[in-house]
Amino acid sequence: MEKGLPQTSSSFSSQISLSFSLLIPEKQVTKEKKPSQALKGKSNTMSSPSKRREMDLMKLMMSDYKVEMINDGMQEFYVHFHGPNESPYHGGVWKVRVELPEAYPYKSPSIGFINRIYHPNVDEMSGSVCLDVINQTWSPMFDLVNVFEVFLPQLLLYPNPSDPLNGEAAALLMRDRASYEQKVKEYCEKYAKPEDIGAATKEQSSDEELTEDEDDSSDEQVAGKADP
Repeated sequence: MEKGLPQTSSSFSSQISLSFSLLIPEKQVTKEKKPSQALKGKSNTMSSPSKRREMDLMKLMMSDYKVEMINDGMQEFYVHFHGPNESPYHGGVWKVRVELPEAYPYKSPSIGFINRIYHPNVDEMSGSVCLDVINQTWSPMFDLVNVFEVFLPQLLLYPNPSDPLNGEAAALLMRDRASYEQKVKEYCEKYAKPEDIGAATKEQSSDEELTEDEDDSSDEQVAGKADP
């Protein structure tokens, strides 16, 4: 009797294919970033500080604060700041100079009063401000509106005489609060009226010009000295 050859069915072929597919793992396709895409993402990250400066400045301009640009860039400008209600600074208007560093918002802005203010934590002559949230605990989550709506009003409402830039104001506040508040109001009347803002800016500009002239003249004197 003739031996019959085993029959091959389609189901048997499919089983073989399935077995091979189980033995050989399927290749995982990973989509790698092209160099151009990677560079594009990096450039966006690098340009984010400048975009953030522009966005925060526009947000400040859209608020109730008057902003005056100092030059063509967006890193130096003046902001008109009004004293908070329910404080002896109410009614006063100050021109505050703001300088945004290249690393803003990762680095805090520089803040300084142009017209004079009587406050323990503000240097009376230079206008520089001693404020922890600006100088030490700044976060990129803060913006310029926070500075003028929260931080500066809180500074005027709750001065810290234990860490003064104006020792006289700090001592007077701790000794006689009523006299301190009276002197604050006198300064507001004398230096912080709306018409005083322009005069303060001109005075600062003339002081800067005098400083530059003195530096130039001293340089010329040094250069003009002959060797012995």
